[in-house]
Amino acid sequence: MEIDQIETFLAVATFGGFHRAAEALRISQPAVSARIKALEESLGISLFARSRGGLTLSEAGRTLRPYAEQLLRTAALARQAVHEQQPGSGGPLQIAAALSISVYFLPDVLKHFQRVHPNVTVSIRSGHSKEVLEMVLGEEAEIGLARSLHHPEVETLSLRDDPLLLVAHSSQRPVHSKHARLEIVANWPLIFYERGSSDWTLTHSLFRTAGLVPNVTFEVDSIETAKKMVERGLGLAFLPQLAVGRELQLHKLISIKIADAEPLRRSLDVIHPRHRPLRSEAQAFLQIVRQAANQDGSSTDSRRTKRRRNQ
Repeated sequence: MEIDQIETFLAVATFGGFHRAAEALRISQPAVSARIKALEESLGISLFARSRGGLTLSEAGRTLRPYAEQLLRTAALARQAVHEQQPGSGGPLQIAAALSISVYFLPDVLKHFQRVHPNVTVSIRSGHSKEVLEMVLGEEAEIGLARSLHHPEVETLSLRDDPLLLVAHSSQRPVHSKHARLEIVANWPLIFYERGSSDWTLTHSLFRTAGLVPNVTFEVDSIETAKKMVERGLGLAFLPQLAVGRELQLHKLISIKIADAEPLRRSLDVIHPRHRPLRSEAQAFLQIVRQAANQDGSSTDSRRTKRRRNQ
């Protein structure tokens, strides 16, 4: 069992497939396959299973995951401890981020940051928004990136809106119009994700408040899995705008507005402790995050304006 095998296992588990894991790790897909095969052979058991929704963790994979995460954390701490022995070194920049932000927002930010600060090592840890907050409060991360996150012990900067949008596959347009009443939506095949997360709670509350029981056809473990299932026409889902912006722009997915309910408002937020000053590296990273969010938000506003003009 090697560190790169563990890292690859967690990447495949996170992204739900070898191709996206390879892109995230910047290695070839055959290299991902080889690492997973070697890990499974060393353990003598399969860690993944294929289903209609894509690649999912087997029971053994689900058992291994928390230990794998702990192994990577320990390895990162070991590297940090050694790195801090070097003169003039302040250790890697520790960033905690909600999973959707890690997948759909951070890669471009990190590419820009690495170009400007090539000698700064960045460590990214993902989790639900509550876990991001706990990592920042516990001094395990200098900066946290989450959605709609506020706490008296942290400074919160809201970067842009990131509402939950009801999306469907574009081929379903004749069935699902651009507007619908919540009572109708409740009867459509819905895909929910990340049980217990803030998105899951917010979506359930939308129906519960209206006295409705949603027709949850599938419940999956990640936003990416839910999106892939929508893309295959298996149902509809309330997904973060950040996760589906490109697909909406390319008309692969369509957004459906609920006529008799308030939008599920969320925001992309950055947090850091009030009592602890940010290092220069963290301040530089925060500046690039702000720029990326502003550019992304401006592009979204521009597309909305263009659509309104064409209507």
